[in-house]
Amino acid sequence: MKHIILSLALAGVIAPLVPAPLDAGTITSACMKSDRKAANRRLCVCIQRAARKTLSSSDQRMAASFFKDPHRSQEIRQSDRSSHETFWKRYKKFGERAKQMCS
Repeated sequence: MKHIILSLALAGVIAPLVPAPLDAGTITSACMKSDRKAANRRLCVCIQRAARKTLSSSDQRMAASFFKDPHRSQEIRQSDRSSHETFWKRYKKFGERAKQMCS
C-alpha cells in the first residue's frame, strides 16, 4: 500500500515535468491524415499552433474538415450564412498566420 501511495504522490510531482505530446490537435490530426505530399509532422504541428492562435475550437473542427473534403471550404466560402462569412474572415487570418509561421 505504501508503494502505491508513494507512486501516486511521485506521479503528481513528476507529471508536470513530463513534456506534453507534440501539440496534437484537430488540425494536426486532419493534416497528418490528408493525402497531401507536403504533409509532415513538423508542418502539421505548426499549422495547429497557428490555428490555436487564430481560431476557436469549433472553427478548428470546421477547418479540419477541409483537409478531408476541400470542396467543403468552397461551400462555406460561398455560403450566404452570416456565420459562414464571419468564419471565413477568421479562416483567412488563420491562413495568413500559418503561412507566416510555417513557411
